[in-house]
Amino acid sequence: MRSSKFKIRLLIGLAIVLFAVIKRCSNTEINPYTGREQAINMSSDQEIAIGLQSAPQLTEQYGGLYPNEEFQAFVDNVGNRLVKSSLAKQTPYNYEFHLLSDANTINAFALPGGQIFITYALFTKLENEDQLAGVLGHEIGHVLGRHSAERIAETEYWQTLSTGAAVGADMGNVVSSYGYQTLLTNGRDDELESDDLGVKFMIDANYDPEEMIDVMQILKAAAGPNRVPEFQSTHPDPDNRIEKIKAAIAKYKKAS
Repeated sequence: MRSSKFKIRLLIGLAIVLFAVIKRCSNTEINPYTGREQAINMSSDQEIAIGLQSAPQLTEQYGGLYPNEEFQAFVDNVGNRLVKSSLAKQTPYNYEFHLLSDANTINAFALPGGQIFITYALFTKLENEDQLAGVLGHEIGHVLGRHSAERIAETEYWQTLSTGAAVGADMGNVVSSYGYQTLLTNGRDDELESDDLGVKFMIDANYDPEEMIDVMQILKAAAGPNRVPEFQSTHPDPDNRIEKIKAAIAKYKKAS
């Protein structure tokens, strides 16, 4: 009797796993802007809707918008110049740029669909317009690369695999752990891809891409000597990013 129940559970678990694999394969597509194959399970309209829905809550978490129209206009002008001069203008996304009030958290991030944010803390660390272009170009790269949509699909995939393994052989924790490590690795790749795209956007908009290297130095200095090792972080180490950025600069300058 016990053996029969175990076989039934195993078959159900295998069916769930098979469903996850088939769904993942059927949702694989080529990103027309990067040429990279991705597993995506939502449309660009859904990405835009998620970004718009999430933006107010995230804005509130960072203390709201910084109350200076001149600074906000400056951020808008740089961001829009990057979009209009690059592949980003060919995408269906509505790019909007927001300067957040948080004066302590050095950060910039993008929501799916084109909502892009930079904190006042990072804004004040930047030394010139080109460095701001480097930050915003990197975040535009996340949107164009559909990284959030890819991470959502990846998370759903591993959650389904975890459920199947838990039902079939009580191995859910092992699979979940492996999936989490995979997400971390992919996250680092996303950052490097966005750096690469950011360099291209800067060159297309006639900004100095060398200033992105200085942005990395700023981030490195802000993190201090006790920054988290690269293998424990979702972001590559700034020194590693600098080498990749230098390679991207050489690549795109040669092509132009």
